[in-house]
Parts: sequence; C-alpha cells; structure tokens
Amino acid sequence: MAKIEVATLAGGCFWGMEDLLRKLPGVLNTDVGYTGGTTSNATYEQVKTGKTGHAEAIQIEFDPETLSYEKLLLYFFRIHDPTTEDQQGNDIGSQYRSAIFYHTESQRETAEKVIERIETSHAWKHPLATEIEPFEKFWRAEDYHQDYLEKHPNGYTCHFERNIEF
Repeated sequence: MAKIEVATLAGGCFWGMEDLLRKLPGVLNTDVGYTGGTTSNATYEQVKTGKTGHAEAIQIEFDPETLSYEKLLLYFFRIHDPTTEDQQGNDIGSQYRSAIFYHTESQRETAEKVIERIETSHAWKHPLATEIEPFEKFWRAEDYHQDYLEKHPNGYTCHFERNIEF
C-alpha cells in the first residue's frame, strides 16, 4: 500500500461530514475534532461557544492510490453547502465554517485548483465561502462524538450527497 495521506476538512457539524466521508472507498480512518483556533486542548463545551476560533472538523486518513486528494475535495464540495459563511443547515457560528486545512503545499495547490474548477462550473449559484488555511493542530473530539451517526442512526445531520458535477 502507498503512503497514507491525511486531510483535514471542515463543513459544518462534524457528525454528518464524518458519516459520509468514512464510507468513501480509500478512506482508512476518520476522527472528528477541532482545528483552526487559538484554544489548546479544545473541548466541545469551549468550541460550541464560537469564541475559540476552532471549526468542527474531520481528520481523514486515506490511501492516495485509491482516492486522490482532488477526488476527496470534490466529494467534500458535494456533501455540504460551501456558499454559506459560518453556517450549515440550522447550525450557525464560526465553528461551522467551510474550510480546507492543508498539510502540504501540494494540498494547498490542489485545493486552490478545485475551488477554481467549482467556481467556474457555476454548479453552486453563489460564490464559495470555503477558506483554505494551513493545518496547525487537531484536537480530537470527545469519544461520544466519534462515529456519532453510526451509534445513533437517527441523529441530527444536515449533510447529504448532491447530484452536481463540477
């Protein structure tokens, strides 16, 4: 197997994002947590206030021979609304923003190209609000948040796969 790569993405409540992303062929592992903020050892109780600067995020380990980073990002843009600033569905606050946290320069370049491709496709009727930020630190969320919708199949989610092409 090729070297495992890591991606960190934010697109609203991490429960729904994780539930869809973990089912993609090539995804080896997912963890939900917090990134992009200033509070060390962030917890849900802190992040939910919207004052830490963190986003609810998913850290994804994937096999790039099976799933390219580009295809992962294209799927990411199908399962959340990247045009709403600090909001997904009923969830409002900076912790629900759309963001790509790149781990390498190659990931940054790919993210920029994918965003340009999506913008020029006009598949979304409004401009993208997705931020591209360097990855710094990921604080794994509490155990009860991990695989939440697998444990609670009728739990809340506003995420679904849209039938759109870029």
